[in-house]
Amino acid sequence: MPRPPCCRRVSGSPAASVFKPAGIPARELDEVVLALDEFEALRLADLEGLYQEQAAERMGVSRPTFGRILDAAHRKLADVLVHGHALRIEGGPVACAGPRACCRWHDGRETDEAPQRSGKGPGRRCRRRGSPEEDR
Repeated sequence: MPRPPCCRRVSGSPAASVFKPAGIPARELDEVVLALDEFEALRLADLEGLYQEQAAERMGVSRPTFGRILDAAHRKLADVLVHGHALRIEGGPVACAGPRACCRWHDGRETDEAPQRSGKGPGRRCRRRGSPEEDR
């Protein structure tokens, strides 16, 4: 069983969370979900032009992990563009950076508390305070 992903820092959510081809009703389209950490990786690497090491530091992950996140995001975007799917940006194991930190898990839940790190280093797993049972 693979180790659960650690929380990744993101600076915010996108201006729009759904994109689709013009002229085709959304109910007729297959949907590809881009996680918020993948969106942030695209923003840092492709829009801001940061090197992977700098971007990984901002997100609180290792450089190889950042590379894998970015690669997954590029594959999903290519699939959307080539096959004409709808793109939804949501969820993922992310913690919002800023004055009021929140932790969003795979189902999009939010808490008002900052994520608690278990252990040292960027590769460690985060747990929501007060409910470690839900994290297992």
